[in-house]
Amino acid sequence: MQNRHSLLWLAIAFFSTSLYAQTTYLPLWSKEGWLLERLEIKAQSNNDLNLSTVKPYMRKAYVEVADSLRIKLLQKQNPLNLSEVDKYNLNRLQANSSEYSSISDARILKSWKNEESMAGFYKTRANAIEVNNPKFYMVVNPAISIQQTNESNYDEQVYFRAFGASVRGLINKKIGFNFQATANSEAGPLPFRRFYDSNLAVPGAVKFSTNSDSTRFSYADIRGSINWNVTKYINMQLGRDQHFIGNGYRSLYLSNFAGPYNFFKINTRIWKLNYTNIYTQFTSSPYPDFNKATPQKYSSMHHLSVNVTKWLTVGGFEAVIFGRENGYDFSYMLPVIFLRSIEQQNGSPDNANIGFDVKANIMKRLQVYGVIMLDEFKKDELVGESRNWWGNKQAFQVGAKYVDAFGVKNLDLQAEFNQIRPFMYQFRDTTGAYTHALQPLAHPIGANLREILGVVRWQPMDRLYIHGRLNLWKQGLDSAGYNFGANPNEDYRKINTGGQRPRDANFPMFAGQPANGFNGVITASYEVAENMFLEVNYNLRSYKETDLEKVNTSMFSLGFRWNMFRKDYDY
Repeated sequence: MQNRHSLLWLAIAFFSTSLYAQTTYLPLWSKEGWLLERLEIKAQSNNDLNLSTVKPYMRKAYVEVADSLRIKLLQKQNPLNLSEVDKYNLNRLQANSSEYSSISDARILKSWKNEESMAGFYKTRANAIEVNNPKFYMVVNPAISIQQTNESNYDEQVYFRAFGASVRGLINKKIGFNFQATANSEAGPLPFRRFYDSNLAVPGAVKFSTNSDSTRFSYADIRGSINWNVTKYINMQLGRDQHFIGNGYRSLYLSNFAGPYNFFKINTRIWKLNYTNIYTQFTSSPYPDFNKATPQKYSSMHHLSVNVTKWLTVGGFEAVIFGRENGYDFSYMLPVIFLRSIEQQNGSPDNANIGFDVKANIMKRLQVYGVIMLDEFKKDELVGESRNWWGNKQAFQVGAKYVDAFGVKNLDLQAEFNQIRPFMYQFRDTTGAYTHALQPLAHPIGANLREILGVVRWQPMDRLYIHGRLNLWKQGLDSAGYNFGANPNEDYRKINTGGQRPRDANFPMFAGQPANGFNGVITASYEVAENMFLEVNYNLRSYKETDLEKVNTSMFSLGFRWNMFRKDYDY
């Protein structure tokens, strides 16, 4: 039997009265993510740090790692050769997740207490309001992000504004909760406007309202979850939010580009294994009309990470996207299954994908990683003239991270290459497409592309962050009304069966209308108080479609954010 509330019923079925101490999760935008990547590479063989492919990070697991390092520092040991900035960041990780830390030694913890704070505000370093007793823990913080941008050759305002609050806490150390709500308004730059024109969707939003000329948008961003442990090793989470699965800057599995969605997650971490099941409810298309119901679709995703050696981690991923009139298909709810076999057993009505990933930490300075994602795989179609068959749908990624580059402390470099074949992530309708509210679930630019990425991160002093990114890409776009496999929302069927695909063969990379893009950005952020940033950003873009004039734009932005992410336009 199927039911529209299957995710909730599944959660209740697994919920046990014999609960164990649990963990909440760091936000995906958390500044601690960069620190944890550095620690993983510098430690090389830490089992907990290496099992980090599925994000967001578990607070408890990573605070325990940080505490173990801080204890060694107290004992005048520094096995990871941590810099003074690293030590400062370790203390801040504790300050932002103090409910899980076992250390409060003043020699390494700068508590930043203000004994004369009014009405209980900011008695601790990181939180506006904090309630801390043995049975109940809760923190409340503002959530604000303001970016004002000047875009060349464009006379209208460009801005992003979000105002709201966030809450997180523990009940009797058994049940964790978090909640964040913001009211957002946005008038985006050229890549934002192009995305809306192509997809009639707003990146990061599910429902939205807009003005008469579709240049300014308003939407609510509401996310949160409850989570609990049913054993020492199994954590469950029910809520509405985003996830990221991968080791690179881009994800070919599941990225945080699309807006938040309803989900139920089971995470099992034991020995050298981390196994994650995510059951989701997506939306086939967004509606500006807030009173209109949106058509729903669903997914079941699994990822298994295994530390096969102290420095090498391999992973496997599988996903199926599907729609049912009566709700979630219970056959996809088994926590340990081969989704492809279930999908075929159901008559292959759904969109199934599998992937494999690997990463290796080398010499405590370097990490290399790779991913391959498969939608269709027919070995007879991979060589010779058949290799450009339309159903030859694969994607792969290779990349490397280099910490303390060239001996400069806290200077980290990353290089990445992504290739996605035409028609990857597409289906015969939006119900099976690898999208949520018409936004890609994986790479934000879509498919039929190659991309080279370079990222520079530098923290020269405690509160100052320098971030640079350069990406170059080439993509084959739809042309003359035909589908050449770039947009995941398009129907991959051939013309004579109701789609827009013109033929079966001869789909090399960049088939259709070739386009070349360049995007370079540098951002300087200064943390004036805990999680409160002032930012300056410069962005230079170039975009050229064959037979059309090249479009060059530049953007200069000033920003302020407090317990919030910075809005990026990296697509």
